[in-house]
Amino acid sequence: MSFMDDPQWLKKPAHGGAQSDSPPVPPGCVTLVGAGPGDPDLLTVKAARVLRQASLVLYDHLVGEEVLALVPASAERVYVGKESSRHTLPQEDIIELMCRLARSGRPLVRLKGGDCYIFGRGGEEALGLAHAGIPFEVVPGITAAQGAGACAGIPLTHRDHAGTLVLATGHLRGDNDTALDWPLLARPRQTVVFYMGVATLPTICAQLAAHGLPSTTPAAIVERASLPDQRCLTGTIASLPSLAVSQGVKAPALIIVGEVVALQPALVQGLVQASPHQSAHTPAP
Repeated sequence: MSFMDDPQWLKKPAHGGAQSDSPPVPPGCVTLVGAGPGDPDLLTVKAARVLRQASLVLYDHLVGEEVLALVPASAERVYVGKESSRHTLPQEDIIELMCRLARSGRPLVRLKGGDCYIFGRGGEEALGLAHAGIPFEVVPGITAAQGAGACAGIPLTHRDHAGTLVLATGHLRGDNDTALDWPLLARPRQTVVFYMGVATLPTICAQLAAHGLPSTTPAAIVERASLPDQRCLTGTIASLPSLAVSQGVKAPALIIVGEVVALQPALVQGLVQASPHQSAHTPAP
């Protein structure tokens, strides 16, 4: 029987009651691990070592089977993933579960896609552990923006085109289109990468244009970056929303905006020659 079949792990601890006479158990260490953009070859050496030594892993939706295959068969695996509007556990309950497991003396691995501290809510989880007095460490991962740029042929910075790189969330809360600093995001000579922005792509592009970014600014959407079925669609901020709809783009995907996208057609040719499985780009019609 898995320990998760025991409902005690999903219940809030009761306050009061008899105190145990047994000495307190030192808490286990929690290791937050970034699994990278998807390709298991892009795991860091340290992340792979931690996974091979794990006995208990809480993992997210964007962690692929090939990465999970590094975890020993004897280890407990607990899925706590969150998809759009579908959460296995609310974030606060995930933090509570991590703390309760650690307090039982069990070391555990919290495995997340990309990098834990870049739109992975790892900061919230680390704070929760720190406030609870639980020891933890963080293993960085290659964030999705790096994976998408490198694998799709889009350099995120270039001295002739972009001296600034901005990573932004495309997950706008509710109907609040003004949640982001649009004047900053619409500045020239920079690259902006939006995470979790497939559903809000029309709003993102409209807001950028409304705040002064030319409608002809190159833009791309990279679906399933670094994986064999990766797709990269290129266009402009005017054409990309309709292109994404016509091509049936689905999450996970990243949006890249800036002049560096215009370099993609030339660079992708070298990528295709070096890696035959690399998906060819689909330009705007």
